[in-house]
Amino acid sequence: MTTPALDAERCYRAVAGRDPRFDGWFVTAVRSTGIYCRPSCPARTPLEHNVTFHRTAAAAQAAGFRACRRCRPDAVPGSPEWDVRADVVARAMRLVADGEVERSGVGGLAARLGYSERQLNRLLTGELGVGPLALARAQRAQTARLLIETTRLPMADVAFAAGFASIRQFNDTVRSVFGTTPSGLRPATPRTEGGAPGWLTLRLAARAPFAADEVLLFLGAHAVPGLEEWDGTTFSRVLDLPHGPAVVRLSPGAGASVTARLQLAELRDLGVAVARCRRLLDLDADPAAVDAVLGTDPALADLVAGAPGRRVPTGVDADEVAVRAVLGQQVSVAGARTLTARLLPLAGRPLPEPVGTLTHAFPRAADLAAADLSDVGLTGARRAAVGTLATALADGTVSLGPGADRDEARRSLLALRGIGPWTAALVAMRGLADPDVWLPGDLALRRSLATLGSSDADAAARWQPWRSYAVMHLWALAVPSFFTRPVDRSLS
Repeated sequence: MTTPALDAERCYRAVAGRDPRFDGWFVTAVRSTGIYCRPSCPARTPLEHNVTFHRTAAAAQAAGFRACRRCRPDAVPGSPEWDVRADVVARAMRLVADGEVERSGVGGLAARLGYSERQLNRLLTGELGVGPLALARAQRAQTARLLIETTRLPMADVAFAAGFASIRQFNDTVRSVFGTTPSGLRPATPRTEGGAPGWLTLRLAARAPFAADEVLLFLGAHAVPGLEEWDGTTFSRVLDLPHGPAVVRLSPGAGASVTARLQLAELRDLGVAVARCRRLLDLDADPAAVDAVLGTDPALADLVAGAPGRRVPTGVDADEVAVRAVLGQQVSVAGARTLTARLLPLAGRPLPEPVGTLTHAFPRAADLAAADLSDVGLTGARRAAVGTLATALADGTVSLGPGADRDEARRSLLALRGIGPWTAALVAMRGLADPDVWLPGDLALRRSLATLGSSDADAAARWQPWRSYAVMHLWALAVPSFFTRPVDRSLS
């Protein structure tokens, strides 16, 4: 699947209407000013003959335009296009967002996708106007601006955290992208103080409508002791990042946003941590597109109207989602949480010091494959399935990273003994963030479908390409406690 060239007339209508729904889908470059803006920029609408449209900020920067300092086009949610699409360009964009270029260079990115550097550059440049290096540079600039404007970190720390190789490269990029020095970007009073000592506090934007409390409640209902924590408002968990474990605390923010408080082992993991939190909360979704399809279906109309913009919470790591899905087969949510918690001291990597009740990162595949799971409480068949899956993930037989081919991932999972269609589908939905997944044989879905007078066949035919979101609506009907706090009648 590829996306056609941007429709200039449609884009200009969005700009003239200052429509925030298109923020993140494209940017508007204005020749007369030399800047690029988000579609909803409050500045005076430029004349149509003075503008060009670019799918990414990187493309606008490569064409010589600077980011608008008024509308901050680099601070919008990411394009939902890269989560919907499954082609090589989309897979590359997901890997770039996860920091693959910083970790292993363009060669490593191309190898992960099974292409040569030349082929990958040609594909990205042909569709986006720039190659992977320019995309990674734009992402570093965005991270730098976020830190400059919202924290009091010294500029050297900002440069390192954003992924720049040197202070000079950092200064040159900021001047090129924003038309000012790094110190010129810093407000007299940062938007936050950066949090408690050792913590960074950031705002993660989403497209409205967005109910942060519902997404966090769903994650909290599945929280694994030692790995995750839920206090009724804030969801916390350990992240296994490239340079060490980290802790993130997520709570509802102002408007359509989430407040993230991060404690990192190394600042250079910030970009990866933010990308994984955004994926966890489905912050880059396009709720208008989803609700436009599901909300017109008679069976789902009332559910969609009652929860507009409902998201699909995923996982910070697809390998973890796969293992937890196997552990959760044919047991209750509470039982799955207990079994998963028992894995942590056996194979998980401990934090240097506990943070609240958080103690371990989730086990990596190689560590889990080598662990003795005889005391976890699994049946022999389930223990064998976990071991087989962990070995396949460790040796690359099954690949579930951000750039994974979703169809190939599902086929390779189904080839493993002990993994059936429901488990493979759940991994695709909550591990690979596929927006169009149906869970065959799911009992909660069957109950909800019976209540609505619908069937699995109807779902397959009518709710594409957003069946994952339909699943969330039907789960909410079947298990409302995972989505809505019960009302305390004593207060009424």
